[in-house]
Amino acid sequence: MKRRPLKLFPSGVLKSRSMEKSVRRVLPRSLLGRSLLIVLIPLLVTQAISLELFYGNFLKVVSRRLSDSVTADIVLSLNALEHLQKRSDKDWFVAQARDHLQLVETWHPGARLRRFGFNHITGPMDDDLAHALDSAIDYPFFVNWKSDPHTVKIAIQLPDGVLDVDAPRKRLDMGQIWLFVGWALSSSILLFVVASLFMRNQVRAIRRLARAAEQFGLGRDIGPIKPEGAQEVRKAAVAFNRMQDRIYRFVSQRTGVLAGVSHDLRTPLTRLRLSLAMMPRTGTVKGEELSQDVDDMIGDVVEMEHMIGSYLAFARGEGAETPEQVEMVPFIEDVVTAARRAGARVDSVTVQPGLTVHMRPDAMKRALTNLLDNARRHGGAIAITAYAMQEGICVLVDDDGPGIRPERRESVFRAFESGRGGGTGLGLTISRDIVRAHGGDMELDVSPAGGLRVKLILP
Repeated sequence: MKRRPLKLFPSGVLKSRSMEKSVRRVLPRSLLGRSLLIVLIPLLVTQAISLELFYGNFLKVVSRRLSDSVTADIVLSLNALEHLQKRSDKDWFVAQARDHLQLVETWHPGARLRRFGFNHITGPMDDDLAHALDSAIDYPFFVNWKSDPHTVKIAIQLPDGVLDVDAPRKRLDMGQIWLFVGWALSSSILLFVVASLFMRNQVRAIRRLARAAEQFGLGRDIGPIKPEGAQEVRKAAVAFNRMQDRIYRFVSQRTGVLAGVSHDLRTPLTRLRLSLAMMPRTGTVKGEELSQDVDDMIGDVVEMEHMIGSYLAFARGEGAETPEQVEMVPFIEDVVTAARRAGARVDSVTVQPGLTVHMRPDAMKRALTNLLDNARRHGGAIAITAYAMQEGICVLVDDDGPGIRPERRESVFRAFESGRGGGTGLGLTISRDIVRAHGGDMELDVSPAGGLRVKLILP
């Protein structure tokens, strides 16, 4: 059985895709840049078309007509000079041409031309005049456009001499083309500036909405934004304000309910703990001492209170705290001191001097405390390192515990996903939520000591 050959992409498709990628690299990435490009390209195309229509058609037609008119007067002069034999008659005709034809003619008997043709200038006038003279007369000639800015000097070689004709440039030139080009460019620039100002105001409203959404995503209360810009942008701003209000109302209601539940649960737990503390520990039940049982029950009550506090912190979040600029050296030292009091063995603390981070200190302290508590429960020695990198500030928390297998490094961030060593399963979840609320991220890796490395990246 024969196999069908694989159908590869045609070369035309590959070329079109590569061309599309090249165009994408050149195009601006911002909305303002692309909007201005959409305005600029049609404007330039329109001006180019109008310039071509004027310069390429109308100007050429008028230039040919002006050249034919001057050539006709020169041909008339040549015919008259050929028929007039006396020098006085030729001088009379030259004077008449100067007065009525606006041509200054000078007759040089016996002279010879040394140059033929014409010297070029910018515009169609030189080609049109040379073509008209070449078609109308049979004598060699030279057209000089550059010797005088107001006059075109035409020298014609006749059998018995040279006729110099000085024609006013205004009879051949309908005006400087640069004036029209300057007017077209200046009007295009003016329209582009007006469009730029207008588009910048429209994009400013979109940027304000995007910045508000980013701040709201980071858990910062920025309040309602003012609807500005186009109608669609105003509708998006109004919808964002409504969404923000609904989310805040939902979060506050949920936090209030959980706070009430936490308060209701802590009250009986407090009574239980007080009752257990007041129970006599010297008595026996069926011959067994009560002291160990009482201590175990007190430990269970403390663990339940800790779990309720963790659940409430997870549900409440840390968005109400105001961010501020914090120096990392004293901040990490305070966290390490509190962790050592709780029983953690922090052997190494290395913090690059001069590091500052714009953050919510209480929330970040909770995140680092959770990480140190997690390392204390699963490992032994703990090392903390903080240094600056290109993305921001990097904080490393290393331990020498069993670590986490690569396939479980994402699942441990799920709520209530607790590993060995006890715990509520919310420590890593709360920590990563706090770090991401600051615009950073958290990663898990293998520690150089063989345990777990937690990498915090803060902007």
